Amino acid sequence: MSSLNDAVLLLNSTYEPLNVINVKRALRLVFTRKAEPVEADGIAVHTISRTIPVPQVVRLGYYVRRPNQRVKFTKRTVLARDHHTCQYCGIQTRDLTLDHVVPRTLGGETTWINVVAACKKCNGSKGGRSLKDSGLKLRRAPREPRFLPYLRLVKQSYQRAWDKYLFTDPESPFLLRGPLPGADGARLVGTRRAAGAAALN
Repeated sequence: MSSLNDAVLLLNSTYEPLNVINVKRALRLVFTRKAEPVEADGIAVHTISRTIPVPQVVRLGYYVRRPNQRVKFTKRTVLARDHHTCQYCGIQTRDLTLDHVVPRTLGGETTWINVVAACKKCNGSKGGRSLKDSGLKLRRAPREPRFLPYLRLVKQSYQRAWDKYLFTDPESPFLLRGPLPGADGARLVGTRRAAGAAALN
């Protein structure tokens, strides 16, 4: 059964991720018609006049404007973006390293779109070689994550229903798609959409 303190993803009216709030606040937004549920877990809350599914994702009915912010690039946030999963073999473990897809010796830069989580076996196997030469393949193209309270997101119970709104699901129609890093060692050119997200308290 859902708890009123369970995590709910809050979206702007444009479906941009804004914040992570709890079920109690999400229901308050829905009851006051300031937001609508877009993903639910199958459990409902009953009132005298309404029955509302307990939301996992809610969308504001109005647009909130905020200056662009970016997620700080650190090992911790890269691992969080990649769900603590090796981006080559798919093993999920806490004992991961960071790997430059295009090695620095071949001109690769230390950026969001050229650094991925890798297990020690895959990292050692790839070494300083390109993807083509190493025979490894990326499970998905690395990209800069959109701004949201990232560390808070990691600490709370992550829900698969959030994936398509956080642009981490390869099958999501909302995904900001970009080319895979060049296998021949060419310097990467990144594409990034501004994240006009607001952190509502």
